[in-house]
Amino acid sequence: MDIIVTGGAGFLGERLIRALLDARGTAGLPVFDRIVSLDLAPCPVDDPAVTSKVGNINDATLVGRIIGKDTAAVFHLAAVVSSQAEAEFETGMGVNLDGTRALLEACRTGANGPFFFFSSSLAVFGADCPDVVTDAQVLRPRSSYGTQKALGELLVADYARRGFVRGVVGRLPTVVIRPGKPNAAASSFASSILREPIAGQPATCAVAEDLALWISSPDAVIRNIVALAGIDHAALGTNVAVNLPGITVTPRQMLDELGARFGAEAVARVTIAPDPAIEAIVASWPAHFDVARARALGLTGDEDIGEIVSNYVAATG
Repeated sequence: MDIIVTGGAGFLGERLIRALLDARGTAGLPVFDRIVSLDLAPCPVDDPAVTSKVGNINDATLVGRIIGKDTAAVFHLAAVVSSQAEAEFETGMGVNLDGTRALLEACRTGANGPFFFFSSSLAVFGADCPDVVTDAQVLRPRSSYGTQKALGELLVADYARRGFVRGVVGRLPTVVIRPGKPNAAASSFASSILREPIAGQPATCAVAEDLALWISSPDAVIRNIVALAGIDHAALGTNVAVNLPGITVTPRQMLDELGARFGAEAVARVTIAPDPAIEAIVASWPAHFDVARARALGLTGDEDIGEIVSNYVAATG
């Protein structure tokens, strides 16, 4: 049996593949012999159980060849991120919406009701949210990316209702600290203001220092995706979307932690320069969540920003 991971060459996709290999044989998880990475670049995981396929998820012919009767699960992480989706409307729709539907259609027509995890975002909520957001919050996205993810959620829910997949939607907090270089995500600054100064490099904070953010470490996100793959699907009821646990923190608090650990010179490497376009997107995302349902499903988050920084430093040496 196969597990398909879209975006398997990305940093979360690579981590998920490694986590699934480590969890192989765990009770409740889909049984598999092989993991197939589908991405625009080769998967960096070197393991005999991993096969790398290079291509676009909105290529229905390619997707139809990869997903079939032997598909036990699909973990759909591939996406055009927020700022790029806003700037390149057709690209965002092609990947984030058409690609998601191509995967679901391949599951419907070629597979036998596999587990299907869809990686969603805080961007589905938009403005006018209550002070504390629950899993049942009405979606009013204020960006093309958020709209594309919201439409993907609805597709997964309907395909699950029809029994074509065992669908689960995980709404990821902003992931901090991402390794590597800044990307086209509107939230990219949230990692940069810690990652770059720790490495002795300058960074720019593209939002006001006191804007509240809902964040999670990469380790917690991957841990919770794997946990969702092992739950009893009936426990979700009619709502297949789950807000993953996170913590609420402001850039000011992040910089305070940076200064406490690495000194004032590290904080001085960060320039506060709000970008109206980025701030308009990020400020539309809620920052306070009731995750009691997620915790009842066995999901766990980070303790605080200090734990996130400590884990990043330990992992990067």
